[in-house]
Amino acid sequence: MKKESKNEKDVRICAERREASAEADGIIEGRNAVIEALRAGSSIDKIYIARGETDKTLGHIASTAREAGVVVVEADRRKLDFMSRTHAHQGVIAVASVREYASVEDIFARAEAAGEPPLIVVCDEISDPHNLGAIIRTAECAGAHGVIIPKRRSAGLTSIVAKTSAGAVSYMPVARVANISALLKELKKEGVWVFGAAAEGTTPLYEADFKGASAIVIGSEGDGMGRLVREQCDFIVSIPMRGRISSLNASAAAAILLYEAVRRRTV
Repeated sequence: MKKESKNEKDVRICAERREASAEADGIIEGRNAVIEALRAGSSIDKIYIARGETDKTLGHIASTAREAGVVVVEADRRKLDFMSRTHAHQGVIAVASVREYASVEDIFARAEAAGEPPLIVVCDEISDPHNLGAIIRTAECAGAHGVIIPKRRSAGLTSIVAKTSAGAVSYMPVARVANISALLKELKKEGVWVFGAAAEGTTPLYEADFKGASAIVIGSEGDGMGRLVREQCDFIVSIPMRGRISSLNASAAAAILLYEAVRRRTV
């Protein structure tokens, strides 16, 4: 294994601190506190358990959480230390959700109640909670019917996301699924056209027809859409770039596609 340079180590530590800080609001620390939160049926987004721990209590927490559909993540103890406010996390930290997740069926029902073809935003591993919050805010303002995120490798409905959304999480249904690629297959069976956003897309933005049932897929901040997700897209849409920078922030790209969909649906 290649030895990590000092600069690489500093960059990694800073990234871990930023990630930990972003998750810090709404945390529940310690074994008893997490067990009680699970027992009470509290809305929990994720539970982080120290990697390598074989303690029976932590094993019980992990199995109970999984049975309740809560995502369990093994994390380096250093990350738990960064997240901890009490400095007594005992190897486990839960991150509370600010609201319950919706179902994909809820999103379709919302569109049907409005008498509109579904307009859905699908986020493929958006890990920055500020980006996810901004996307939810724009989706709500644009009249989208719901946002869908994956259970893993994604920001969840934490208080940071809620704050960045300016309260939009209270109005915008957000569903969470195990597999985005499989979800897109199901959406297509329901007659939804899938539009993925990518710089090298072959469909120019202003030629994309969002008038019918549409899902707009926004890829992760660093790598964009995954290969399997890209393969499920009916169209890969490119946004015209006139400046010297060749890419946009994920939330900015989502806003541009959403408001092109609004324009298309109102002309």
